[in-house]
Amino acid sequence: MAITAATVKELRDKTGAGMMDCKSALTEANGNIEEAIDILRKKGISKAAKKSGRSTNEGMIFSYSHAGNRLAAMVELNCETDFVANTEDFQNLGHDLVMHIAAAAPLVVNKEEISAELLEREKDIYTTQALNEGKPAQVVERIVSGRVEKYYKEVVLLEQPFIKDDKLFIKDLITAAVAKLGENISISRFARFVLGETASSDSESQE
Repeated sequence: MAITAATVKELRDKTGAGMMDCKSALTEANGNIEEAIDILRKKGISKAAKKSGRSTNEGMIFSYSHAGNRLAAMVELNCETDFVANTEDFQNLGHDLVMHIAAAAPLVVNKEEISAELLEREKDIYTTQALNEGKPAQVVERIVSGRVEKYYKEVVLLEQPFIKDDKLFIKDLITAAVAKLGENISISRFARFVLGETASSDSESQE
């Protein structure tokens, strides 16, 4: 099938790979973006995966305050060197992330930060809902699994669709930045404040 410039751009945005690499991967995958991502990971984006274990002791704290100063957010974005922390790409990523946090109101950075008790409570609710809806018992587990994945996209920062482009997830932005900047990049914590609310949505205090 024909590979469009828009498809190549979408793959590049998701992976941070070069235009020619993206086009080649899409051609090999017959235009399937998910398969092309796997191809790039095996050939080149795997470099980003190798960097993911390296320590990130540098970085910056980014803040955002919405018009009227009734809503604000902060995020600590880390990288390996001060040089990368001061690049325009890193700065843009930080500003995009903190604006996203203000708008999307995540609870935690990654899935692992969701407590087992909270996850089990959600699964119990989804199971009861499915049974009350008259769903057959043999498909309830699949339904619950699907609703858990939807829940992750609602509350887990890395799993959320990016507010500026819902075809991209926050984890895609991080992967692309790692591939482009050549360093491991991670989000260590964030906080979101709404005027009048008792507590902020600090990713370190999720129970």
